[in-house]
Parts: sequence; structure tokens; C-alpha cells
Amino acid sequence: MPYLLIVTLIQALSFSLIGEYLAGQVDSYFAVLARVLIAGLVFLPLTRWRSLAAPFIRHMVLIGALQFGVTYVCLYLSFRVLTVPEVLLFTILTPVHVTLLQDALEKRFNGWALMAALVAVAGAAVIRFDGISAHFLGGFLLLQVANFTYAAGQVLYKRLLARHPLSGPHYQGFGYFFVGALLVALPAFLVFGNPARLPAAPLQWGVLLFLGLVATAFGMYAWNKGASQVPAATLAVMNNLHVPVGLLLNLLVWNHNEPLGRLALGGSIILLSVWISRRRLMAV
Repeated sequence: MPYLLIVTLIQALSFSLIGEYLAGQVDSYFAVLARVLIAGLVFLPLTRWRSLAAPFIRHMVLIGALQFGVTYVCLYLSFRVLTVPEVLLFTILTPVHVTLLQDALEKRFNGWALMAALVAVAGAAVIRFDGISAHFLGGFLLLQVANFTYAAGQVLYKRLLARHPLSGPHYQGFGYFFVGALLVALPAFLVFGNPARLPAAPLQWGVLLFLGLVATAFGMYAWNKGASQVPAATLAVMNNLHVPVGLLLNLLVWNHNEPLGRLALGGSIILLSVWISRRRLMAV
């Protein structure tokens, strides 16, 4: 749980940084590629490039392609047509994807987990169910693809470590995650990217460096490590805590006007969903 809470704060800050300094200014495909390359360089000396089982390597590459490659290409593209609050709103379906994917793979139905996820969605919806632009449909669809692939990566990573536990620290196998992400990000930039829209200001390069080192290298590793240590119900709920935190940061740092009453109410509902997921554990 501590890993998930720390990364939630990082994610919340990242949404605002992308929306304020990169969206509409820096090529989306380049931004994703830069994050992958920076994070990959961090894990290059940490990863065991030999002696790992072939099934583990294949699955890690797939997870990286889904959870970061596809997810973040769709996320950055959505910022072209959506505001930061709208992006936060449309990510609230991630916990439902997590819950349903987990149950589908295990061929069972978990009522407590689904209830916790839906309550978390309701809490996030209370916060931001207003002010949607007239051209939101394309961004909404992009984010639903991102929600699905992000959820799939988390669920698959959790299952992968259960089936192929590493003999050493988790980070020794995580470099393959960024190999998978690179297999999506590099072709996307080469085919669709616009080299004329590379970062033009030191601040933009600084934001990309922060996102690559902190949000991507540390954040993706810590989130997946935390995801492997909690039940699916709790994981589904934690996917929505970035909504109130992100909106609060937007309010405090960038001085965007947000309805504090709805923020408090929605955040309380999301915390209730955490309690529901824990109740399910106590009932087992």
C-alpha cells in the first residue's frame, strides 16, 4: 500500500505537469518516447539481461507495451482535446477494468471487489461530472483504451509474479517492461511524430526529465510492485485516488477553481471504497 500511495501523489502531479507544460506544445509521441528512454537508461544497469525465464521476459515485454506504451500514447493524445480535469474524470473507469479483468482471468465473480470499484468511480464522478467540452468524445474513447491497457498491465504483472517469482529483487526483471514500452513508443514517434514540435524551453525538458526519472522509472516500478502486494479490490480502488489528489494540486499550485465541497465529498466516497475493499478481506 505505501508504494501505491506514493505513486498516487506522483501521478497526480504528473497530470498537471503534462497539461500545463507539454500538451499542445510538445509532440505527444516524442514526450512518451523520451519518458521511455530516460526510464530505460535507469534500469539498464539494474536488469538481469540473462538467466531469466523466457516466459517471464515475453510477458514483461507485453506488459510494458500495454501498460506504458499504448496507455501513455493514448493519454498524451487525449490532452490535445481535453482539459486536465476532464482527463482526470475520464480515468475513473480504470478500477472497473482492473476488477473485471482480474475476475475474468480467474473465472470468478467477486461482488465486494466490483462494489468497491464502482463506489470509487462514483466518488470520482461526484468530483468532476461537469464542465465537459462539446468535443470530448474522441478524448473519452482514447482514455478508455488507456484505462483498459493500464489495468491489463497491472493485472498481468500481478499474475506474472505469482507464476514466475523472481529469485532476486523485482527491479532485476523490470528493464524488459521498458523494452515493451519502447516497441510501441518508437514506431509511434517515427510514423506519427512531428520533429518540429520538440521541447523548445528548458522548463519543458525539465518536466520531461522529471516524468522520465520519477513518474516513469520509479513510478511504474513502484506501482507494479505495490500492485503485486495488494488484493485486486484494493488495487482497483487505488487507481482512483489520483483524482481528488490531482484536482487538489491543480487548485493549490495552478490556482484552478474547483468546487471544494464536491472535492471533499468525492474524496470521502473514494475513501469509503477503500474501507469496502478492506471489509471484503476481513470477511474472508
